[in-house]
Amino acid sequence: MTPAEAEAIVVACVQRIAPGADVLGIPPDVDMRRALDLDSMDFLGLVELLSERTGVQIAEREYARVQSRQGMVDYLVAAGQA
Repeated sequence: MTPAEAEAIVVACVQRIAPGADVLGIPPDVDMRRALDLDSMDFLGLVELLSERTGVQIAEREYARVQSRQGMVDYLVAAGQA
């Protein structure tokens, strides 16, 4: 998976969890949970949706790595290369 493909998936998934959110307006390294006021259930839903769309399982211990858009993209790209 390329970074562009991963980012498109991340943006689509975030917009499903937070409709109307300007995902690309948030700097890529900012914690999206805070920026979009996502609660823990919203974040869990986002992680599950990303897993469904990509087939990449994100373990709970990795959640700190995927709190920003860039973190999610990097994680998905790295998982696709493993």
